[in-house]
Amino acid sequence: MPETVPPQDPGARSEASIRASIVAAMRDLIGLGLSQGTSGNVSARFGDGFLVTPSGIPAERLRPQDIVAMSWDGAFSHALAPSSEWRFHRDILSARPEFGAVVHAHPTHCTAFAICGRAIPAIHYMIAAAGGPTIRCAPYAPYGSQELSDAALAALEGRAGCLLANHGMIAAGTDLTKALWLAVEMEALCHQYAVALQVGAPVILSDDEIWRTVERFKSYGLRETTSNSE
Repeated sequence: MPETVPPQDPGARSEASIRASIVAAMRDLIGLGLSQGTSGNVSARFGDGFLVTPSGIPAERLRPQDIVAMSWDGAFSHALAPSSEWRFHRDILSARPEFGAVVHAHPTHCTAFAICGRAIPAIHYMIAAAGGPTIRCAPYAPYGSQELSDAALAALEGRAGCLLANHGMIAAGTDLTKALWLAVEMEALCHQYAVALQVGAPVILSDDEIWRTVERFKSYGLRETTSNSE
């Protein structure tokens, strides 16, 4: 596990508000077609630890009181068990103080590329929203394992999103709105890439162009809103 960092200031948001937001995000994952059944999980930084979805409860049955509070050492006192993927939620939030929330899901196109173990290259300038010229694919490791968490952290170095081989995807953000927005953008990119590969040979933008776009996005509002302006 990476060295624990001090939690971000959650501002004026209450624990109840964050719990409600996690429930809403889980339902959004289903509504947006990014997840299904009991797959997918969501976390948010709070207080001296983090809040994470429980294991095995469908989004439509999830209640704010079902969300599990955990400390950085993995301890919890809830009657429900946390998501089996709590380790990478904890480790990402611990290692990356700029992130306040993490979304994990199994959307079709992201997962298809993850099944192939393929990173996503710069086929569109919007890849800059994930922090760089690629969306990396972490090597396969069993779900819920520390090995998977370590692989995810490595794939996320300098990035806000990654794929998990033969598994799914992770998106992180300063809050749940931004993490969910990035998850949607990543699935759109993977869908576009899949179609482009059928059409012909995709043209890949240069690393320099994407790094310039990363800088431009800082003043375009992409870090402040969930909308995208051309």
